[in-house]
Amino acid sequence: MTAAAAAVPSASELAELAKLDTPSVCNALEMIDARYRTQFWTQEPLHCAFPELPAMVGYACTATLRSTQPGKPGRDKRLAYYEYLVSVPAPRVVLIQDLDGARAGFGAFWGEVNSTIHKALGCLGVVTNGGVRDLHAVAPGFQFLAARVTPSHAYADVVDFGGEINVSGMVVRSGDLVHADRHGAAVVPAGTVGEVLKAAALIARREAKIMETCRKPGFTVDKLRQVFTEVDQYH
Repeated sequence: MTAAAAAVPSASELAELAKLDTPSVCNALEMIDARYRTQFWTQEPLHCAFPELPAMVGYACTATLRSTQPGKPGRDKRLAYYEYLVSVPAPRVVLIQDLDGARAGFGAFWGEVNSTIHKALGCLGVVTNGGVRDLHAVAPGFQFLAARVTPSHAYADVVDFGGEINVSGMVVRSGDLVHADRHGAAVVPAGTVGEVLKAAALIARREAKIMETCRKPGFTVDKLRQVFTEVDQYH
């Protein structure tokens, strides 16, 4: 097996990753690489339209858009964007950066129609600093993580796709593995899924021991001190 092939997570690893929430993934990434305390996750507020849905785990389809002024929309460009989506390995998560600065989210690219198209093309949902609408009619199971809910699409359309973007403070490139849920999103580096799963399991055992101690009758700071010492011994 080549190094490149070994770096590709298996379907079972992706399924295990999807059982975690995004904060747990961030905790695990911090254990692997301290840079993840301040980078590679969404750092600005996002509204989760459907918090009951499970976490999204998939490969990033990246694009940029504008909605505040007329651009040069065209069927050929939109179809080229859709063709790009299916060139990214499944499962897919769409990441779109709204380029309108302080007016990002003025108009919604995302609603009933685009959610239906993207779901049919194998996408799990979208993470965007832009706007969304049609919440009552979104394709079932398709997730919206967005900065705003807005009633109009204004001039919303794709500007470019397939490049490096910044969504709510998270830098992401086409094909990056992304984990996202109601809390936000994080990039999981290639080849680290196994490490992330192991680190998350270790953290869960540590936290469970602390919670168990706190919930027992007669809890004291001395008992907390003792359990802190015990969990630090976990390997």
